[in-house]
Amino acid sequence: MKSTRRHFLKSSLGLAGPLIVPSSVLGKGGATAPNDRVQMGCIGVGGMGTGNLKSFLQDKRVEVLAICDVDAKHRAAGLKTAGLKEEAGTGDFRELIARQDLDAFMIATPDHWHAIITGAAVQAGKDVYCEKPLAASVGEGRYVCDLVKKHKRVLQCGTWRRSGIYTRMACEWVRNGYIGALKRIEVGVPAAFAIRGGYTGYEKEQPVPEELDYDMWLGPAEQAPYTAARCHFNFRWIEDYAPGYITDWGAHFLDVAQWGNGTDDTAPVKVIASDVVRRDRGLYDAAEGFRIDYQYANGVEMTMVATADETAWGTKFIGEKGWVFTENDKLITEPKALRTTKLKPTDTKLYESANHHRNFIDCVYSRKETAASAELAHRAATCCHLGAIAAATGIEIDYDPKAEAITNSEAASKQLLRPMRAPWKLA
Repeated sequence: MKSTRRHFLKSSLGLAGPLIVPSSVLGKGGATAPNDRVQMGCIGVGGMGTGNLKSFLQDKRVEVLAICDVDAKHRAAGLKTAGLKEEAGTGDFRELIARQDLDAFMIATPDHWHAIITGAAVQAGKDVYCEKPLAASVGEGRYVCDLVKKHKRVLQCGTWRRSGIYTRMACEWVRNGYIGALKRIEVGVPAAFAIRGGYTGYEKEQPVPEELDYDMWLGPAEQAPYTAARCHFNFRWIEDYAPGYITDWGAHFLDVAQWGNGTDDTAPVKVIASDVVRRDRGLYDAAEGFRIDYQYANGVEMTMVATADETAWGTKFIGEKGWVFTENDKLITEPKALRTTKLKPTDTKLYESANHHRNFIDCVYSRKETAASAELAHRAATCCHLGAIAAATGIEIDYDPKAEAITNSEAASKQLLRPMRAPWKLA
């Protein structure tokens, strides 16, 4: 009897180590047979969710079967993009997770939903591609990591710089000592909020539009009056949902810092926030200005600064003999000759991925670890969350990365796990 991809994945759950998909699940010429595609549901298809959906649709090994979004307009657009009928859409993610015909989920909701939905999917035996940050707090991130490990699931976080060749090259040069001993890391993120829709943050309460399930949009966040200025893209600037660029871009750039520093399995031991500026923007109350200083146990110091200087947006590694700056398609080195350096056969080679979405599907088949696995994404997001806590409390944080605990402040410790509005909770 011919093995199907789904039968193979189910039978592999109890086995340890990397697994290889048998050739019997493939079509002629190595193409994936139609019945053996990764059958995917997409949860959250506005903004990044739309881009992710389109990327997965380009992979012939993937078949998108269902769309979920609390906004009916977004849902309709997602269904049209995927070529699906109306009955393939829903506003309740739980309906998708309960389906037996779905193997994997793409999750691109606002941050405060990530842990609950990802956790539910993982416990249902699904693999997950989740947008960054992995979760909205340190405690939620650990919850997701523990479930991924327990249920032997594949998870890819949307920190896609790990699938960029320039990022990998920069981190390999740093890890192999081509700039000498690493001393400092400088991270720059935007300062002024990129508010969309012309909103000011002082919009009055409005009737909830018919197409939006607003209570479901809020989910575990506190009850709050509806205004269009609150929802969709602009949630990023509201502390109830996210701490601005500290996680929005910080999740990417601090992830790169962790990779180059060789600290993917840990986090900084001290975090100090200064120059914190919260402008008078009404609803948009996250910090727009800040300097966050981090210290690692290995002696490396790191600073993340909100700046208007676009040339500083990215990650800069500074060593005893030079430096390297990387961001997306930018790779700048000093000395300039470093730009042409090729690794020696004996040098440390880092995880190689050329396409973040395809890497996820590769790993769904092979059961190997993704480029941005749960643990890696969690530790990078932890850097963001600790910075946000320091900025919110004004407390110099002492952190124990092994225990994942703030050791010097009860007030700061309470922010390691966000409270959730009933009935939502981490199951």
